[in-house]
Amino acid sequence: MSLWIIQILNGVSYGCLLFLLAAGLTLTQGLLRLVNLTHGSYYLLGGYFGLMVVKATGNYWLAILVGAVSMAVMGLFIQRFFLSRYPHNELAQVLLTFGFLFLIGDLALATFGGTPQTIPTPAVFQGAVSIGLARFPTYRFVLIAAGLIIGTFLWWFIDYTRIGMLVRASVSDAETASGLGVNTPRLMTGVFALGALLAPRRAVAGDRDRHRWWPGEPTRGFPGGHHRGPARHRR
Repeated sequence: MSLWIIQILNGVSYGCLLFLLAAGLTLTQGLLRLVNLTHGSYYLLGGYFGLMVVKATGNYWLAILVGAVSMAVMGLFIQRFFLSRYPHNELAQVLLTFGFLFLIGDLALATFGGTPQTIPTPAVFQGAVSIGLARFPTYRFVLIAAGLIIGTFLWWFIDYTRIGMLVRASVSDAETASGLGVNTPRLMTGVFALGALLAPRRAVAGDRDRHRWWPGEPTRGFPGGHHRGPARHRR
């Protein structure tokens, strides 16, 4: 019986990891209707920024903050100065974000090298919980809790707040919303930045048993990307 419980918890924890990545993509591509192939690169680069902070300070929480805020700024920059020029041109959005995907991936490879790296588990989350005759890592319980908390927050934010209402109205009819005094460009940029902010949280908080960064693989973390390692970039 304990084996089945462990397998279920493993599936739930990994599902929460995928949700932490996909939540930001859902905001940009599902809610804002923007084709954003760069989202996996926010995950990649944000993870490396977090890794740099951990190596420099040893502070795990600061690493999450720096990774998230830096990618929010990058997302804001890309949406405000590039994607906002093509609000209804899906082909231009694909080409533009695909170009950024490879640009960021190659810059990460040149800067951090091709060796996979991990962020150590914080001491407070180390250890395991006994479930029958088996043991389940404490850190994965934290990941499950993080996924549930962020999912609940996003549901509340989109469905029950005034900002969420304005976002949904702006996506449905931007002209009418603008006529009623809503600053739709600023609103869209803010939500896009929020989506980018969520990506590196998954990278920094990733499962240590499954999770490494491969700088040569810019599609890592993007739906359709494969976990193959930096084969085409190996030196």
